[in-house]
Amino acid sequence: MGKTADLTAVQKAIIDTLKREGKTQKEISERIGCSQSAVSRHLSGKSVGRKKCGKKCCTTRRGDQTLRKIVEKDRFQTLGDLWKQWTESGVETSRATMHRRVLLNQKQRQKRLTWATEKQHWTVAQWSKVLFSDESKFCMSFGNQGARVWRKTGEKEMPKCLKSSVKYPQSVMVWGAMSAAGVGPLCFIKGRVNAASYQEILEHFMLPSAEKLYGDEDFVFQHDLAPAHSARSC
Repeated sequence: MGKTADLTAVQKAIIDTLKREGKTQKEISERIGCSQSAVSRHLSGKSVGRKKCGKKCCTTRRGDQTLRKIVEKDRFQTLGDLWKQWTESGVETSRATMHRRVLLNQKQRQKRLTWATEKQHWTVAQWSKVLFSDESKFCMSFGNQGARVWRKTGEKEMPKCLKSSVKYPQSVMVWGAMSAAGVGPLCFIKGRVNAASYQEILEHFMLPSAEKLYGDEDFVFQHDLAPAHSARSC
């Protein structure tokens, strides 16, 4: 825990932010849960003018090829199963890297990078004003939203990418909001989420959540860019 190399990218970013806010190294180390020496070495490394060369690739081309072979053996494995087999093959990586490799395409990665870059210098106080929301469907069988299959474009009808399922399993759609100040009430949604139903959610659940958590103070509402969420009427 005391080594600078053990700090994650998120921890390093928090260290830089807290340092700009005037926090001491002891206060920073207590805030993020690492040793004071690790904070000191990170700040010292930043101060000697090291060139920024971008994020180094966490895996090799051979490691990525190994992952593709593992996925092709069973298209219905969970992320945890894939990560376990990948690390057992000799690849040293995190679950976050596993997530990026198999779930995000290049366009999605670029959007996330742009979003993160724009907010990389936000303070803890600014983030505490953000109200996050999302909805998720919970099924009584086959996990959440059915069985996930790992496939490429054009492999939809391949036998190894198909699996039997219940046509209309019992399920429930739930919307919720949370922030550093706490959480709001859950909304159980009947039917599909469209622009009209989403407006009702915003009116009857998001706004009361914001009033409960922030009162008359300003806040930033952050939701995903689903079609219903980005409709002009919303």
